Amino acid sequence: MIEVSGLMKSYGGRRVLDGLSFTAAPGRVTAFLGPNGAGKSTTLRMVLGLGTPDAGHALVGGVRYAELRDPLRTVGALLDASACHPARSPRAHLSWLARTHRIPRARVEEVLDLVGLGPAARRPVRGFSLGMRQRLGIAVALLGDPGTLILDEPMNGLDPEGIQWLRGLLRALADDGRTVLVSSHLMREMAATADHVLVIGRGRVLADGSLASLLETDLPPVRLVSPRLDELAGALREAGAEVTYDAPSTGRATVTGLAGARIGDIAARNAWSVHELTPLRPSLEETYMRLTAEAVEYRSTPPTVPTPRKAAAAHA
Repeated sequence: MIEVSGLMKSYGGRRVLDGLSFTAAPGRVTAFLGPNGAGKSTTLRMVLGLGTPDAGHALVGGVRYAELRDPLRTVGALLDASACHPARSPRAHLSWLARTHRIPRARVEEVLDLVGLGPAARRPVRGFSLGMRQRLGIAVALLGDPGTLILDEPMNGLDPEGIQWLRGLLRALADDGRTVLVSSHLMREMAATADHVLVIGRGRVLADGSLASLLETDLPPVRLVSPRLDELAGALREAGAEVTYDAPSTGRATVTGLAGARIGDIAARNAWSVHELTPLRPSLEETYMRLTAEAVEYRSTPPTVPTPRKAAAAHA
């Protein structure tokens, strides 16, 4: 288990972590989310002993990272995919790391094949794409067969096959009882992979719970499709619902204020056919945007596209 308790950290008078506390438990993939500047990278560095907090502590398996006897066998981490000498090959880089922890050479070949770098094992890293560097970083994290994985933006640069492979790998590691903490800005991938979601902003926890509970709402809007929509809409409004047509004459509408089961009961009581009745629960991205709306530190402005007349005048 990763345990973070009361972490405080300031740089140049700016507070980056403000009493941050959370746990990442074995057997699940924990998504570590937050806007740029939220303190995610600082937190991961504190967990891995690469920084000293002003207050609080970060533990892995109940001890500080610096106290681990065989850290590579306990915690596998990917913070920077470029953290390898460009003249080295993946095999040489992994072999050097393996020797520091008495890890057999067979394990080096195993992780090279696992991440798909077997054919490129002897090539200098300087010629690698970002995706290949990411695969090497993941191989480093897996080298000691650790019980805890900490991965910062591991999907950056991966192609669709690589993302799908990594999604399955993270799921398999968690199902094997390992602790998997993943920081990422790819909300769709986190929604497809994570069991637990931790959202921070300005160094504080904004949300901490299961993915299902985070996306759960008491009474979500319902998408309704019916050939008898006009009659059904009238009955639903009488029951206190708000019905918004998606487009005229389509038989599609969005209903708010009534549960799907109640809508179905009203339709059945009147023998009105219903072709679709779907609760519209928010996506992880929508929930994340709502949670972090007041915690975004680096906010961009909407781009402006010049009209043809303005563009022509600019080139005149």
